[in-house]
Amino acid sequence: MKLLYGLGNPGARYRLTRHNMGFMVVDLLASAYDIGLKKRSSGMLAGIGRIEGIGVMLAKPLSFMNLSGEPLRSLSFRPADLIVIHDDLDIPFGQVRVKFGGGTGGHKGLSSITAALGTPDFVRIRCGIGRPAADKDAADYVLEAFTQSQMDVLSDEIERAAAAVRSCLVDGAEKAMNIFNRRESDDRVSYPEE
Repeated sequence: MKLLYGLGNPGARYRLTRHNMGFMVVDLLASAYDIGLKKRSSGMLAGIGRIEGIGVMLAKPLSFMNLSGEPLRSLSFRPADLIVIHDDLDIPFGQVRVKFGGGTGGHKGLSSITAALGTPDFVRIRCGIGRPAADKDAADYVLEAFTQSQMDVLSDEIERAAAAVRSCLVDGAEKAMNIFNRRESDDRVSYPEE
């Protein structure tokens, strides 16, 4: 069984913020594949079902981003079966990349997961949010809500990230990387003011 773990912060206040891209993708997959998410004693909302015929657990931690790894400590799974879905400052808004292993790029949620597992060797679906303008702090930026003018791009990106998850499940991470990691011709950073 694959564990699809979307990162974000719990609570209505954070629902449409940049840091909650992982939650948004998990919610889309849960709806599309009729997988109910329920509170678990492990400290997450989770549900078990099938995506494209493959057994999965969809999950969202109830801890805040910096403690995303803690709920994973109580589960028994191989890191190779984990797919983490998260926001990424280094990828332009609207774009999705797939990665296996490597560093955390300063992402506190990924750092917590790597510490909990004792390894960085898991698949990541990286949802681009772009970098903030030079005069804006990144920590504040990731906790800001998307603007109304960004909603169409956001919707498309969530769909693309869900497609990347399906590709990882059906085709494997390596093929998914070949599909989703091609640079777009308009590869640029979007700012909230746009």
